[in-house]
Formats: sequence, C-alpha cells, structure tokens
Amino acid sequence: MTDQPPGPRQRTDAPDRRDPDPWADRYDEEAGPLVRLYAMTAGRARTDNGAEHADLMAIVRSTDATPRGPIPPEQRSLLAQCAQGPCPVADLASDSGLPLGVVRVLLGDLTAQGLIRITPPEYTAARKEPPSPHLLREVINGLRAL
Repeated sequence: MTDQPPGPRQRTDAPDRRDPDPWADRYDEEAGPLVRLYAMTAGRARTDNGAEHADLMAIVRSTDATPRGPIPPEQRSLLAQCAQGPCPVADLASDSGLPLGVVRVLLGDLTAQGLIRITPPEYTAARKEPPSPHLLREVINGLRAL
C-alpha cells in the first residue's frame, strides 16, 4: 500500500512547467483534433479579405513575415506546407485532411497576418476563361478509356 490519498496522480516524470503552446490541449496525437471544425474558424464561413473565394488552383506561398502571436496548430500545419514551396489550395486542403471551406478561412487568417500570399491561377489572372466543362469531361472520358 502507498501513503498517497485516493484521487488523480501527479506525474513525476515531467517537469512542472506550462506548455508554451496554448493549443496543446486541443490536439491528441492518436485521435486528431479535439476541436470542432466550426470552432477552428470561430464559426466563420467568410473572411474579411475574400480568401474563402480562392480558386482551388490558386497558389499559396509563404512570406518572410513573423507571426504576431501564437498560431493554432491547423494554421501552423498549413504554414509548414507552404514553407516547403508554393502549393495549390486544393493540395493544402487534401494534405491537411480539413474541409476546403475551413482551409480557405484559415488561409484568409494567415493572409490577413501577412504570413502567406495567395496568387490566382493564370487563367484567372489573365482574365481568360477556364477550360470548358465539356472539354474537361472529354479529357476524363479519354483517361477512363485508357
């Protein structure tokens, strides 16, 4: 028997200090995020800078700016992906495992902080029409026939 009173045990293997990451308690390595998607975006579906309308093929690039405060883990993950090189919005959403709408709002927050830059795809920047749906269907059908 031990002389400890019943109740929660205190860990003795970890130093008694606060984790510098204010979001550390909202993520579990095995379970994933413990925060609902709407909480990640503070219930927003729109941003002040219009990033929620970013094209799927828009290119996201990291800037040299320094964050002005703590950044949530989801935004840190997106920044880390952008730090590896320019990346399309669609790839960021796919690699993060988050819905596209959530990623667009998070990217809008990062853009507002000056940490990333979103560049529209060439056909949008040149005011050209995107490929027609008919042409895209023909390409898909041709690929399926292979």
